[in-house]
Amino acid sequence: MDDYPLLNLFWTMLWFFLWIVWLFLLFKVVGDIFRDHELHGWAKAGWVVLVIVLPYVGVLIYLIVRGKSMGKRDLQAAQDRDAAFKAYVRDAAGSGGGGGSGVNDLARLAELKERGVISDDDFQKAKEKLLA
Repeated sequence: MDDYPLLNLFWTMLWFFLWIVWLFLLFKVVGDIFRDHELHGWAKAGWVVLVIVLPYVGVLIYLIVRGKSMGKRDLQAAQDRDAAFKAYVRDAAGSGGGGGSGVNDLARLAELKERGVISDDDFQKAKEKLLA
């Protein structure tokens, strides 16, 4: 360890870190190539060949040419995932028209009946309509 100065260790760590960051970027680009629905078969094949044959230059060219649309696709995918999650939560909670909303409606009807807003006959008719 005496023949490897501390500055060289820092440089080695820096280059290793940059290599790892580049690998993440490479996988992100390849994933974006296959995720893009606007690109068709030959265009995808061309980008993949360019990224594999000339990795550093290919990734750099891809980011320059398609970087803005890459960000838009990421944003759209995140919004789609968010909407799907919210729909799932609504369905699981029962407020999206599922099985639990009838219970909530019955509870509201009972509260209205207790406050005297609706009569017993109106309560029975509304309850039968909900349960039917």
